[in-house]
Amino acid sequence: MTVPVASGTATTVHTWTSAAGSPYTVTATYNGEAAFTGSSGTATATISRAATTTTAASSPKPSVPGQPVTVTATVGVVAPGAGTPTGTVTFAFGDGSPSVTVPVASGTATTVHTWTSAAGSPYTVTAAYNGDSNTKPSSASGTHTVTAAVTKTAVATSPNPSRTGQTVTATATVAAVPPGAGTPTGTVVFDFGDGAVLTASLSGGTASATHAYASRAGSPFVVSAAYSGNPDFAASSATTAQTVGQTATTVAVSADANPSVTGQPVTFTATVAAVAPGAGTPTGTVTFSFGDGTPAVTAPVFSGTAAATHAYVSVSGSPYGVTAAYNGDTGYTPSTAARTQTVLPAATSTAVSASPNPATHTQPVTVTVTVAPVLPGAGTPTGTVTVAVSGEKAQTVPLVSGTASVGYTRLSKAVHTIGVTYSGDTRFSPSSVTGTETVT
Repeated sequence: MTVPVASGTATTVHTWTSAAGSPYTVTATYNGEAAFTGSSGTATATISRAATTTTAASSPKPSVPGQPVTVTATVGVVAPGAGTPTGTVTFAFGDGSPSVTVPVASGTATTVHTWTSAAGSPYTVTAAYNGDSNTKPSSASGTHTVTAAVTKTAVATSPNPSRTGQTVTATATVAAVPPGAGTPTGTVVFDFGDGAVLTASLSGGTASATHAYASRAGSPFVVSAAYSGNPDFAASSATTAQTVGQTATTVAVSADANPSVTGQPVTFTATVAAVAPGAGTPTGTVTFSFGDGTPAVTAPVFSGTAAATHAYVSVSGSPYGVTAAYNGDTGYTPSTAARTQTVLPAATSTAVSASPNPATHTQPVTVTVTVAPVLPGAGTPTGTVTVAVSGEKAQTVPLVSGTASVGYTRLSKAVHTIGVTYSGDTRFSPSSVTGTETVT
């Protein structure tokens, strides 16, 4: 550049755009004039790299786990330096992930980073400008806050509707709500609405628990699933309705003796069971009808069974139709079973005695007969007995309260054989016995 000399001095301004060739040699050449000859001189100019400032910013802020975040570094030159820095910026995110180096364009460097957890929040973010041939390095740091991601919980039950005692599976699905991402972990608390509360761990974003309703009282039940949350994912919950219907039942009835005899106590047992897919143990009552015109008997169900004892006093309707009617309860439907009971006449035993014995031929003698049922039979036999004393005419007399008697005014001197035959009735079988009477 050529400039004029004024008062012996010539001045110019020059801006070096790079420090890459420093120190620079500056040459001044005086071109002379009519009175003066030309001359020249040199000097050196040292150009240093300009200082810089770096700022760092992140957006959006705060963010949630799994949300992409833009991190920007802005690099400026400190006066009297000027120009636009080039080169690279190295970003560190404070979460243990590898640092990232990106180029500077128009004074800025930008990268995108995703924090996967809020456990270390707030994170220290560092942007280190590495300088270039004209500008010095600089750095800046700041914090970035990561909060727990909002979640959404859904719950479903299967089967629905179900039956009393049937196993029901409740499944909760927990997912992050955008911009959150990732798979929530932790636990889910299931409340089945009938007092049963179970806790299950999430795996792959889902958790399940099983439960069997012992009663349909309260149906439809409100089933809730409450996700407990963790540092990365916020708590959430959901509900659904579970309808529980009555379970069908079957009844089986048995007797501890069949056939039985008149007067014998017979215990009838009804077993009530749930029909699959229902399950559990029915409660309530069973009404027994014995088929002989006697009043029905209602007995409670314990551990799935009910029992009633009955004694048939006659064989005239045998075999009898026996029914066991389960009356149902809040969880189980009624059902009925039937069977027959065969009743046979009870065996009897007959006893005979004579009084006085021995007797003289002038004394009156009374023969007494007693007829009793043989166990397990019971009751009081009726009908007639025939008494035959040797040498005397046989006599047939009625039983009264199980006994009968025949009197003799004079028997001949001898050892008399007494033969007794019970004729039986509709409830008791015939029987006989012999005895002796000594007359002197």
